[in-house]
Amino acid sequence: MGSLADIISAMRAAVPAGRPAIGERERAELRDLTQALKAAMPAAGDEVRRFEGIRHRSVRVDEAQLRGWLAGKTVLVTGGTGCIGSVLLGQIAGLRPARLVSVSRGQTDRWPRQDAAEYMTADVGGRAGIATIFSSVRPDLVLHVAAQRDPGLAERDPQQTVSTNVLGTRNVVEACAEFGVAQLVAASTGKALRPYSREVYTAGKRAAEWLLAKAAARTDMLVSASRFTHVVENSIVRDRLLRWARDGVVRLHDPHTLFYAQSALESAQLMLCAGLRAQAGQLRVSAISDLGWPVSLLDLAVGTLLETDSASPVYFSGHDPGYESVPFPGLYDPSTAGHVSPLLSGFEAAGAVHDQDLGIDSFTLMLDLGKLPEQLPAGLRRACHEGDPGRVRAALDELSWQLFDAALAALPRATLRLAAARTERYAGELSCDHARMLAGIRARAGSGQPEMAGPGALH
Repeated sequence: MGSLADIISAMRAAVPAGRPAIGERERAELRDLTQALKAAMPAAGDEVRRFEGIRHRSVRVDEAQLRGWLAGKTVLVTGGTGCIGSVLLGQIAGLRPARLVSVSRGQTDRWPRQDAAEYMTADVGGRAGIATIFSSVRPDLVLHVAAQRDPGLAERDPQQTVSTNVLGTRNVVEACAEFGVAQLVAASTGKALRPYSREVYTAGKRAAEWLLAKAAARTDMLVSASRFTHVVENSIVRDRLLRWARDGVVRLHDPHTLFYAQSALESAQLMLCAGLRAQAGQLRVSAISDLGWPVSLLDLAVGTLLETDSASPVYFSGHDPGYESVPFPGLYDPSTAGHVSPLLSGFEAAGAVHDQDLGIDSFTLMLDLGKLPEQLPAGLRRACHEGDPGRVRAALDELSWQLFDAALAALPRATLRLAAARTERYAGELSCDHARMLAGIRARAGSGQPEMAGPGALH
């Protein structure tokens, strides 16, 4: 059949990307080509073992510091019945809190429960239910993990995603303020490193980080956040590969796709470290510095087929909605690559602080709050409650551009000039959104604005 590249080219030619369904004749052709692909990649099983091994990684936490922080406190965890939430409860349970409470929309038996924890039910998207629980529990510390985590589902059901990830974060922030919570630590995502995105999941998480930044700047509450990437124990990708290997077609975005991964344990520990590193008046965002070599999606897929002795065919389907195919060229600063967490953009890396003891990078989220509305836009709230997907997308996109402009207004001009220079060489190839981003960066970098934004900025 030839080289691996030849096999992949033949597969792409046999069934071009973008097909929602594949006929039996095409499936048979892909099946034969997939056998050749597996023969050309006998070591792909090593990637499966490496991927699964990530679940044993952890962060070097100072248990004495954690105990001094959490002992005797009433701690509430939203999403405590989920993957990371359940591990987080387990970590906290041994640190002698006075009371440990989980609040989740539903109950599940998939993840272990803690005997020391109380389990309550409420949807963070429902303001009244959350307020009732906060009124009853009166927490000192809230760890907000509850979220809709699937980017693909976010595109299919934007209303649910915005209700949980944006309105839910607003409800938690407002309940914390109303009931005198001293500290809030929230989970975010590495996708939020993009200063603008049309994708619902990413845009929603950017909006959530803004709500957290506003609370940090304008209340007495300590607020911090942590950015996660792909969590191995709760892997959407691995679950799909195993399902497709049993019966189906293995649909891969692209043969060259790479992604970072981390364990549920280090995710939970990162949340706790982010709480310890919180600073008054600003949203400090933390991420793991060294996430290891990124995982090859193709190797993971072929390794799964070899592991399960599956005859399912591989199809290179193209990128699904919710997964960006081409990143903004100015997103990363090559001078920081390998030295700063890949979950920080070039706009953020310049101000990052590395904690060598913990292996964590943290930075202050930069937004000119004076350029943003005081509350979530009424149009977004109304569209979400009405359940109109098109209006939800439009309202969220409008807010996303406002957040982009507010980020540019708070960044040093030197940082913006570097981003513009990195992007200029691709100016003729940019999408409409990326061209608009470049235009905004150019204008702000050369506008004669002060080096930092004015009094409304968070920095």
